[in-house]
Amino acid sequence: MTLLVDTSVWSLALRRDTDISSAHAQIAALRDALLGTDLVVTTGVVLQELLQGFAGPRARMTIIDRFKALAMLVPDREDHIAAADLRNHCRRAGIQVGTIDALLAQLCIRHDLTILTTDNDFSHIAQRSPLRVWSAS
Repeated sequence: MTLLVDTSVWSLALRRDTDISSAHAQIAALRDALLGTDLVVTTGVVLQELLQGFAGPRARMTIIDRFKALAMLVPDREDHIAAADLRNHCRRAGIQVGTIDALLAQLCIRHDLTILTTDNDFSHIAQRSPLRVWSAS
């Protein structure tokens, strides 16, 4: 399986005060994937969100260095159009979807990826689209 890891999981995994043994199943899944069980990819907005959320030059360099090892998906014009369509489709069904979440969902759909996230909004998107959300079961 190939995983696109959402900012919510990276943020928890990179925090120094997170105890892996008591943390979310998603962090354990990320750790296992990085050790070779699955392929992990990312995109620029996830990297940007992480860099905006962590302070200090040391944290910045750690994040940049770790992300150099990951394949980077770059959305194109069609991804942005399809993400807008996905967001509008969900909105008509009463589901509010943020712009970045719609783009991440679209990248997963287009590239046949599973999203690894702690954000329940993606489960709502998956009810109205072919998006696959990682599950511990």
